[in-house]
Amino acid sequence: MTENKIGKHHATFDGIRHRDENGNEYWLARQLAPLLDYPQWRNFLPVLEKAREACRKSGQPEADHFAEMRKMVNIGSGAQRAVEAVRLSRYACYLIVQNGDPSKPVIANGQTYFALQTRRQELADDEKFAQLSEDEKRLAIRNELATHNKHLAAVAKDAGVETNLDYAIFQDHGYKGLYGGLGAKDIHARKGLKKSQKILDHMGSTELAANLFRATQTEEKLRRDEVRGKTHANRTHYEVGRKVRQTIGELGGAMPENLPAPDKSIQQLESARKKQIKQKMD
Repeated sequence: MTENKIGKHHATFDGIRHRDENGNEYWLARQLAPLLDYPQWRNFLPVLEKAREACRKSGQPEADHFAEMRKMVNIGSGAQRAVEAVRLSRYACYLIVQNGDPSKPVIANGQTYFALQTRRQELADDEKFAQLSEDEKRLAIRNELATHNKHLAAVAKDAGVETNLDYAIFQDHGYKGLYGGLGAKDIHARKGLKKSQKILDHMGSTELAANLFRATQTEEKLRRDEVRGKTHANRTHYEVGRKVRQTIGELGGAMPENLPAPDKSIQQLESARKKQIKQKMD
């Protein structure tokens, strides 16, 4: 597809984008369907359902990305009838084009469009992130890691990691891969933490970022490779952790177990932030 055609299609995607009263962007499924070369709604429905399923498996709240609506349409002579409509987030549109017919050129172009738009947002976010203090970076990454750990748990459960003990063992494999054989208890002891303290709450931004990358990449690999069985899932988590560690070494970075624990925990930072907000409001 030529650059002119790509630009034309990208303009079309932007052309059917809507914004609600709060400035949130969204697309309507019935407008997106013909744009992706699905003129018949019934032929688009299986693609929409596959995207919904992918959303559920990723651990994302389906209702946040696929909002059911009823829309009135004209049927002639001034009469109207209600039809099914779905309000889509950018993530939902991305999942739809990922699950569309790959033989349709516009599907491939749609994938390019949403990938580019996502990358632009990432670059903007990166610029904002670089301006944060170390404490602010820690809070941001820790919150993101908490979200992705929920997604990872959901995917791991699909793979056969079912009980709390199963998940603890699964997590330990990831740590051992990333920390050169050290498990959660070893890391806990190395940081000199009390039994009630969580190791993730006593990491600097660099160490948290390494663990975030471990979690997100394990989630993707478990889903992509359709991993089944606790043993296979544990091995996958270990190998991903080990690969992240290898990359850190190749880049000349400090190994995570050698990074110093911050003076303040995440809880202390959150408490201080809430106090500052309260003082500003008073």
